[in-house]
Amino acid sequence: MRELISTLLSHRTTHADEELAYDRMLEAFGDWEGVLHAPLDDLIHAIRTTRWPATQAPRIQEILQRIKTETGGSFSLDFLADWPTERSMEWLTDMPGIGLKTASLVLLFNFRKPVLPIDAHVHRVMQRLGVIGPKVSVEKAHQVLLDMLKPELDPEGLFNFHKHNYWHGQQICFFQRPNCPRCPLKGFCNYYLEHFGEATPEALAATPQHWDAAAWGKLPH
Repeated sequence: MRELISTLLSHRTTHADEELAYDRMLEAFGDWEGVLHAPLDDLIHAIRTTRWPATQAPRIQEILQRIKTETGGSFSLDFLADWPTERSMEWLTDMPGIGLKTASLVLLFNFRKPVLPIDAHVHRVMQRLGVIGPKVSVEKAHQVLLDMLKPELDPEGLFNFHKHNYWHGQQICFFQRPNCPRCPLKGFCNYYLEHFGEATPEALAATPQHWDAAAWGKLPH
């Protein structure tokens, strides 16, 4: 449940504000049953650090009601573990505010289903490297990249692919002023070639050989 609701809260919201909203919500109402039956204005106030609390609050309650109905009274998504991937994806994306990214995150992170979440960070890295074209949208990239990777990677490999490209986009390959000199992918990056020319031996040698935890933070496992 946390993955689903947290991702919904995170839309256009910083990780810190999303976590604050999630924690305040459960502190205020105790559990998912409490959140489901909370007065709407109180729920909106509890998640006020998100970008669109007035939109997200009723969506959260509708999602909780659907899950409770599907499970016969519990607030658990464990039943998805036994469902085929396509059926699980359709069921999740039929709920309000749940798109391909959120559904894919839930299915991959919690159940290791063979899906690939694509967010803005992963999408940007893949476009700059030239793996996908400039006109491939985030939505289309889910299937385009999955078709490329699925023959080679099992769900654990897809998980690691998402995780490391997400952190690369967040810590090095910024939307504005990417830190190309520090990038370990500069040797085969179209963006680097276009802006700096072919990576020289000196430029490649200057690339950090290990994750710089002091500069970029601890890499999650």
